Amino acid sequence: MKNLILIISIVLIFAGCGQKKATVENSTKNITVSILPQKNFIEKIAGNDFTVNVLLPPGTSPAAYSLLPSQMAEIAKTAIWFRMGYIGFELSWKDKIIAANPAMKVVDLSEGLDLIAAGKTTEGENTILTGVDPHIWMSPTLVKQMAAKMLSAISDINPAEKEKYEANYNAFISEIDSLDAEIRSQLAPFAGKKIITFHPSLSYFARDYGIEQLSLESGSKEPTPQRMTELIDLARHENIKVIYIQGELDREHARVFAEETGGEVVQVHPLNPDWSANLREMTQTIISNF
Repeated sequence: MKNLILIISIVLIFAGCGQKKATVENSTKNITVSILPQKNFIEKIAGNDFTVNVLLPPGTSPAAYSLLPSQMAEIAKTAIWFRMGYIGFELSWKDKIIAANPAMKVVDLSEGLDLIAAGKTTEGENTILTGVDPHIWMSPTLVKQMAAKMLSAISDINPAEKEKYEANYNAFISEIDSLDAEIRSQLAPFAGKKIITFHPSLSYFARDYGIEQLSLESGSKEPTPQRMTELIDLARHENIKVIYIQGELDREHARVFAEETGGEVVQVHPLNPDWSANLREMTQTIISNF
């Protein structure tokens, strides 16, 4: 009887070790990202080698989204979280996300980038940016830098496929360079032209290509009557007939603006998962409305 108990105990120990090993191995195949375009970037580099968990569901505003318990459970099984850096729900949920999986590697894709910010403060020897625009994925120039960070982190957790990932990465960089040159050429005749948006989601795109974005909303706050009046007057004076709005946001203020200027509301989709096709389509939309 004692021998039987000993045998059962040994079997259970090895089964437990095997289960633990399987859990660890499975976790290395799971990657978490904050928004859909990041999933596109991961797949460009790694193909289908990883299960990519996207925190923000389609059609949801990134400013104040609350994660579901099922998403927290997925986070607990992930190897890496690639965060964008300054998206609203990331900032409010960051500590809970990290607490759900302390062993998870967190890669902030905004680190080291040339960020657009409202201001800066100094804390000791550190400079802290304030009011940072989070829409860094709308700049092909910045996406190239983010892709390099993704390549490094992905190669670390699956070094056996490093050469494949490097080849895919180089192909992706060539694709970005081609897209960038194409958009740059198309928008060059419109350098200095103004566009008006409800939410400042096109700041980095505008900076890359020499156009000027003016936004009704600032810091995720509703536009003030003074700001509405200021941009309505500017639109009338410069004959700007379009206000662009992100598809996930409330259209009411944009509708009022369009009525006051005799223009129209045009949707753009910064969170579209087909990143390169979306930038091409958006470029043509902007050109057609100049």
